Amino acid sequence: MTDKAYVEITNICNLRCSFCAGHKRKFEYMEPDRFKKVLERLDGRVKYLYLHLMGEPLTHPKLKAILDIADSFDFRVMLTTNGTLLDKCSDILLECKKLFKISISIHAYEGNGFSKSELDDCINRALAFAEKSSARGIITVFRLWNSGGKEFYNSHIISRLHAYSESTGFSPTPNRSGERLKDKLFIEWGERFEWPDPDAAEKLHDDAAKADRFCFALRDQFGILVDGTVVPCCLDHEGMLALGNILTDELDTILQSPRARAIYDGFTRHRAVEKYCQTCERVRPGSRDQHK
Repeated sequence: MTDKAYVEITNICNLRCSFCAGHKRKFEYMEPDRFKKVLERLDGRVKYLYLHLMGEPLTHPKLKAILDIADSFDFRVMLTTNGTLLDKCSDILLECKKLFKISISIHAYEGNGFSKSELDDCINRALAFAEKSSARGIITVFRLWNSGGKEFYNSHIISRLHAYSESTGFSPTPNRSGERLKDKLFIEWGERFEWPDPDAAEKLHDDAAKADRFCFALRDQFGILVDGTVVPCCLDHEGMLALGNILTDELDTILQSPRARAIYDGFTRHRAVEKYCQTCERVRPGSRDQHK
């Protein structure tokens, strides 16, 4: 069993974050019948179902139908959002019985140059949702993955979240990846990172393939793009490492394909066999840090 599958229910986003690689694929939403077929293929094969890869999942016009289908399977559902649509989708999300964790990427507010009033409005809506979600036992995480970003955004966001924590009778408490604000509510720190660069891959020297590299792609995760294309990890935003299509091929056939096995076996030997992987800063020398 693989730990995580990232299912891209849409590659459409309502923001244009400066740090996001974007994509050149056809813009579309995954229809519920397609989503159900994907989950049938994943059933019993993964523990955590991440409804995100590219795109903003809360833009999906049939989000309730998607989550209803997820509720009929035995996955722990994880969802990542920029948080700007939480007030409109709050009831739908809170009705999802299998929603285990929701991550709110609040670094998106800096990535879109939000003004102080826009920033405060988004934080207020996110906190209003977090109050309801944590009360329902859903883990809620405010992601601040912009270490080295503009001080105004970080300091203002952190002060607001700390003030909220203290107003509920808790004190922010450091943990391994950030801080615990209260029961089921956290801040998660993270560094900015560069997305793998398909163009840079063509310029790599052969020595890059010999460098010490490790990644958990295909070990604890793989991704499924909106059209059903299976990719090794959540950072393959263009489907450069397409392994097959889960709508037409059996998952075992895809994961045991020559390309998939070469990627897996390469990382077993601490080698990145794909040039695309050689440009990824998450595939680090001598590192076994998981992608998230």
